[in-house]
Amino acid sequence: MKMIVGLGNPGPKYTDTKHNVGFITLDEWAFQNKEKYNKNKFEALYIETTLDGEKVLFVKPLTFMNDSGRAVRPLMDYYNIPIEDLVVVYDDMDMPVGKIRLRQKGGAGGHNGIKSLIQHLGTQDFNRIRIGVGRPKNNMSVIQHVLSPFPQDEHADMLAAVKESVEAIGHFIKGNNFLDTMNQFNKKG
Repeated sequence: MKMIVGLGNPGPKYTDTKHNVGFITLDEWAFQNKEKYNKNKFEALYIETTLDGEKVLFVKPLTFMNDSGRAVRPLMDYYNIPIEDLVVVYDDMDMPVGKIRLRQKGGAGGHNGIKSLIQHLGTQDFNRIRIGVGRPKNNMSVIQHVLSPFPQDEHADMLAAVKESVEAIGHFIKGNNFLDTMNQFNKKG
């Protein structure tokens, strides 16, 4: 069983913000695969589906970004999901808009959602798909930057990164291990 987690903040106020690119990615996967969120437990909204004979969860924590681990850990425990079958999709300011990078482990890098996951999971060794959102411009603070929508001139690049992330998720779900998925999709960048 696999679990794909998109990080973001719940509510219409945050829908199109850079910090919600994890949610946007899972919504794009659901749209492409004609799936609907059908579960709401453990402070998370999620899709429970079976793909190629394996159960897969697509999870959007409803705890707000900084407390994401509070929703993810109970779901992993409930469904008995091993850490190597978890993939977390989230925004990364250290990469330009339109770029993605897959990693198998690492620190939080100042990202509070990842910090919460590391704290609740008790490890930093989990699979990640990082989606670039660029750095703040025009004296904008980090918080203003991540909680603002993508400007129109970055929208196409953001969408390309989201679609590439959906492809990487699909590759992983089809039975490829994450290292293979990482090697294939990191070459593109």
